Amino acid sequence: MNQIKIGRFIAECRKKKELTQMQLAEKLDVTDRAVSKWETGRAMPDTSIMLDLCQELGITVNDLLCGEVISMENKEKVLEERLLELVEDKERADKRLLNMEIVIGVISVLFLLVMTFIPSFVEMETWLRITTIVVGFVVCLVGVGFALRIEQIAGYYECKNCGHRYVPKFSSVFWAMHNGRTRYLKCPECGKRTWNKKVISKKTEK
Repeated sequence: MNQIKIGRFIAECRKKKELTQMQLAEKLDVTDRAVSKWETGRAMPDTSIMLDLCQELGITVNDLLCGEVISMENKEKVLEERLLELVEDKERADKRLLNMEIVIGVISVLFLLVMTFIPSFVEMETWLRITTIVVGFVVCLVGVGFALRIEQIAGYYECKNCGHRYVPKFSSVFWAMHNGRTRYLKCPECGKRTWNKKVISKKTEK
C-alpha cells in the first residue's frame, strides 16, 4: 500500500468535507497529531477506526486502501489487488517476526548463562547467589515463551501428510516435539500426527 497516496487522499477528502484536522480528530476520538501523521504518510489509521474514518469522509474502505475513489466497474479487480497486497504485507511481517524470534531466543539464553555464571565468579551472599540464578531462569523462560508465541502465530505449519497449512493452538506448539521449527503436530484437516514444517505463505505451492 502506498501510504503517501493514501495520506493525500485522506487530506483531500477531509477538505472536501470542510473539516480541519482537529475537527476530524475529535469525531474519531484521536489526536490531531494522529490525523497529521495519516495525511503525511507517516502512519496508517488503525483498523479499529477505519470504518468510522471512512464514514466521516464519505468513502469506502476499499477507496481508502487504494488512495482514490474506485469506480464500480473496477472495484472487483482493485479489491483483488488490495487483498493480494495485504497477504504480501502479512508474509513480510511474519518473516520479520520469525527473525525477531531468533534474536529473542538467543538473548534469553545468553542472559541465563550470564546470570548463572556470575555467582560462580563473583563473591556474594548465598541468598543473592540464589536470587541471581532464579532471575536468570525466570527471564529466560519468559523470553523463550514469547519467542514460542511468535513462532505459533507467524506463518503456518504445513502437514506432511495432506499439505494443509494452519495455525495451531499455543498449547499444541508448546508441548510438541520439535526439530528447529518443524514440530510433531496433529493436523486439524486429516487428523494425523506428522512432522509439520513452518512455512510463511498460506497458499500451497503447486
